[in-house]
Amino acid sequence: MRPKIIPNNIEKQLNKDDFIVSKTDTKGIITYCNQIFMEMAEYEEKELIGVNHNIIRHPDMPRIAFKVLWQMIQSGQEFFGFVKNLRQSGGYYWVFVNIMPDYDLNGRIIGYTSVRRKPNPQALQTIIPLYQQLVSAEKSGGMNGSLGAVTALLEEKNMEFNELSIALQGDM
Repeated sequence: MRPKIIPNNIEKQLNKDDFIVSKTDTKGIITYCNQIFMEMAEYEEKELIGVNHNIIRHPDMPRIAFKVLWQMIQSGQEFFGFVKNLRQSGGYYWVFVNIMPDYDLNGRIIGYTSVRRKPNPQALQTIIPLYQQLVSAEKSGGMNGSLGAVTALLEEKNMEFNELSIALQGDM
């Protein structure tokens, strides 16, 4: 069992031209990770390959974000969103993520590819308080509480989840 990482407030930012790339199987087990991923997460390749991608899940992330993510990619859709990841030292880094299914020759999903880049700082001014609201909603009303908050936001904006994420990221 891995030791529990205690989060701290030390942020590491991706460079504008950096891209984090990883691949997982259909259960979220890492099968590939690039050098920038290892550097940002502060793990060696041997510590990441064969491990669930949630090894870098930050406790500030609302669970509903991952529920939406998994529903979308398991149904064959791409996912776009913002994720706060946990570094091995307890620090964190934000990413704008695009996850897409990988298919075999028969059209079956065999895994997922995730490409992450630096998020638009203006987007985080919206995302951070939203995620705090969603985590709070989950503490008081469970997953249904945060789902209701996400649904209300999307209805208010008259947008789909990916559409809102891409709009927030804008053209950096």
